[in-house]
Amino acid sequence: MIAVLGECVADAFTDSAPSAGGTGMGLRVFPGGGPANTAVALARLGTRARFLGRLSGDVFGQVFRTRLAASGVDLSAAIAAGEPSTLAVAALDAGGRAAYTFYAQGTADWQWTPHELGLERLGAASCLHTGSLALVKQPGAAAVEEFARAAHEQVTVSIDPNVRRSLAAPEDYRVERWCAYADVLRLSDDDLAVLLPGTPAEAACDRWHEAGARLIVVTLGAEGALVSLDGERATVPATRVEVADTVGAGDAFTAGLLHHLEAQGLLGGRLDALDLGTAVAAAAFGTRVAALTCTVPGADPPWSDQL
Repeated sequence: MIAVLGECVADAFTDSAPSAGGTGMGLRVFPGGGPANTAVALARLGTRARFLGRLSGDVFGQVFRTRLAASGVDLSAAIAAGEPSTLAVAALDAGGRAAYTFYAQGTADWQWTPHELGLERLGAASCLHTGSLALVKQPGAAAVEEFARAAHEQVTVSIDPNVRRSLAAPEDYRVERWCAYADVLRLSDDDLAVLLPGTPAEAACDRWHEAGARLIVVTLGAEGALVSLDGERATVPATRVEVADTVGAGDAFTAGLLHHLEAQGLLGGRLDALDLGTAVAAAAFGTRVAALTCTVPGADPPWSDQL
């Protein structure tokens, strides 16, 4: 089982069709949030996934619960939160990439307290995946980071920074500090451009390996991915598809990567049995999962039989 800690976000997309009366703006709303997307993708691929999130009781929170449960995600460790859900309004560019405006003040996802995050919430998990805004957005970020640091003593830890500049500054993403207890670091080329401007991906990997991370994967959009295991590197080509949008593609990639490693029995410790060939195979599987996610609107990762 893989435990995923982080946020659920309502992703709202502008609708080109006019609203009633021909005025105003129409919105299409999909359940999203990087960690929730990853949990859904894991469960749909056939890996037992447990979601550690703070789920509001509002209308969006009910949609989140329905989506997670229908995908087979274990919600027994989720928190019933009294605060409202987070909303993100997305604008898509010509390549299907989204830029987000967040409505996140005082919302449920960031209110973690230490007493809500005991290690018993991991259950029988072999891996904890976290990151994204939950690891940087106050007031709960400190509790999330401490939980991940403590979990490192008993499970593999995976982190995806998933940089969002509209809600956090680049210096809030303390990747080198996180690498002290992260075994897997997955980030995009867009994340890298914000975190280490002008730094080649290979040099960034070496820096983060030195800080402690063993497996680093930098996804490169249509160019595939760079895989670096303790400094030994390879590239993986992307799977070519007709793109609806790229929303949730990185989350789906991470799920595919972790699903493959879990299926090989490699999670649960410090990745001691992992070799570069197996890491490349896991990343190649991740690119297939991400590619299929790009063929449909919103973060709607594929089920195992669609692969």
